Amino acid sequence: MMRTFSSMFKNKEIRNKILFTLAMLLIYRVGSAIPVPGVDATKLASQISDNSVLSMMNLLGGGALERLSVFAMGVTPYITASIIIQLLSMDVIPALTEMTKSGQTGRMKMEKITRYLGVVLSFVQAYSLVYGFDKQYSVLANSNLSGYLYTATVLTAGTMFLIWLGDRISMKGIGNGLSIIIFAGIVSNMPSQFVQVWNVLAGGTTQGELFNGILQFALFVLLYIIIIVFVVVMETAVRKIPIQYTNSSSYTRGNDVTFLPLKINSASVIPVIFAQSIMTAPQIVISFFNQDLYKTLQTYLSLSSTTGLILYAVLTFLFTFFYTDLQVDPDQVADNLSKSGAYIPGIRPGNETKTYLHKVLNRITVLGAIALVIVATLPYILPMFTSLPSSISIGGTGIIIVVGVAMETIAQLKGQLTTKAYHGFLR
Repeated sequence: MMRTFSSMFKNKEIRNKILFTLAMLLIYRVGSAIPVPGVDATKLASQISDNSVLSMMNLLGGGALERLSVFAMGVTPYITASIIIQLLSMDVIPALTEMTKSGQTGRMKMEKITRYLGVVLSFVQAYSLVYGFDKQYSVLANSNLSGYLYTATVLTAGTMFLIWLGDRISMKGIGNGLSIIIFAGIVSNMPSQFVQVWNVLAGGTTQGELFNGILQFALFVLLYIIIIVFVVVMETAVRKIPIQYTNSSSYTRGNDVTFLPLKINSASVIPVIFAQSIMTAPQIVISFFNQDLYKTLQTYLSLSSTTGLILYAVLTFLFTFFYTDLQVDPDQVADNLSKSGAYIPGIRPGNETKTYLHKVLNRITVLGAIALVIVATLPYILPMFTSLPSSISIGGTGIIIVVGVAMETIAQLKGQLTTKAYHGFLR
């Protein structure tokens, strides 16, 4: 690993990409500290920490939401828009389905549609948050329609600037720009979380209380490391299905074996985002019309309540199967194997192969869904049985995103180093 990092910094092109990425992230962090004009952000911090959904949004935004900064929305509206467009392109809207089959031109058109939808969703979400915050906490100096529209417009502009910043990172930096921005926001909150845990656990006055607090903090750090290892295993675990070719020129020889890898968690963190959206969307809509019903729903659908947590777990489990089915189509995989002259040993090509792949995918997705539910619900289960505050998250969406982005970025850097080595060898 140290040799890999040393090779990265010796390579001038990769070194420049890393420095460019760090410069863009510096702009992001500076913008996250700039509050929207006319907003009293001090009233938000304590309220957000008591709301599980807002706490998650604040975590993904690197603390920008509790300050209601110009980047408070993060890139979440764009991610939501891309998920919606992806779902609609699955034979729901024929025009979008045709675009997915039109190569690079179709992808560019879909990207443009996603951007437009992202602007609309960003403005709607920004206006909803500003309206709700002002009605409950009186955070705006100008509490009227013009104030709401102004603040929502500033937040929408901040989101679109972040998307542009992510594009620059993807083009001239390292990794996927939007993923890197979310990664930076989550990581930036981790030091303050550990300090908060230390103050809670090791805040005793006597020597015995201090010793017990230090021991509990050590157990907290150990648990954090165990969860990270668990997520790494979950993200990298695959079921390898052996593949053979009928063409003798393609047939593997010796100890080389061709495998079809099926990930245990093909859906990644998307089911968690789906589940949160389903639970929060009705609350946001009802908050405009009936505050009493909104407070009742918030009581039962809060992730700090038993009913809300159970519903969250069930939705995450179901959406894992739903999104895995969108990501991996066993019928298409079986057809591609047949076209390339490949087959699974002991399984006949055609319908038998499709049935076998469906069965295998369903079985491993059960394991992936259970693992995802455990990691996603852990931040809300621990405060119910320990003295940790609800604002402290162990596991959850943040860890899954951080681990996934880190592994993807390292793999991309290693790929670029390998490419450079081959070019140097050929020259």
